[in-house]
Amino acid sequence: MKEGSEWKETRKMFGKEAYEHFEVVELKEAEKIVLRCDGTKGTTGKGEFIFTYRITSSEERSEITLNGEIKGLTGLTKLFGKMMAGSFKKACAKDLDALITYLERG
Repeated sequence: MKEGSEWKETRKMFGKEAYEHFEVVELKEAEKIVLRCDGTKGTTGKGEFIFTYRITSSEERSEITLNGEIKGLTGLTKLFGKMMAGSFKKACAKDLDALITYLERG
């Protein structure tokens, strides 16, 4: 993975298959990665989603922090986005747990 890498992610959301187009915007190995999801190229059909993962490490442990930002949603889409915030947080927590499991396996 490097800055400029792109991929399509497919997952089940509310019982239906959904996909999104991701791009690595910034990568500072072992410190930070910024991913951009272009909603116009995926199931959402609009918006821009920015995910910033920050990694802080000490000899005893590492911590991953995720900050998400949504841009470009209007009207009902924006209202729906606010209503889905809880589900979105749960999905992100699940993704972070999977990342931790992956990293701990070495």
